[in-house]
Amino acid sequence: MNNVKWPLLIYAILAAASIMGIGIAISEKSLIGAIGSIFVCFVIMGMGFKTKRKMRENGEL
Repeated sequence: MNNVKWPLLIYAILAAASIMGIGIAISEKSLIGAIGSIFVCFVIMGMGFKTKRKMRENGEL
C-alpha cells in the first residue's frame, strides 16, 4: 500500500469526527446535536462511497 487515496482518507476522518460528535452530543444531553451529527455522518459516508465508486469506475483503485 504505497499510494494514499487522500479524498477517501479525508472522508474517513470527517466521518470519525462526526461519530465523535454524536458521543459528545449524547454526553451533553443535546438531542439536536446528536441528530445533526447523525445526519452529517450519513452525508459524509454517502459522499465517501460515491467517491469510491467513481474512483473504482475510473480504474484509480
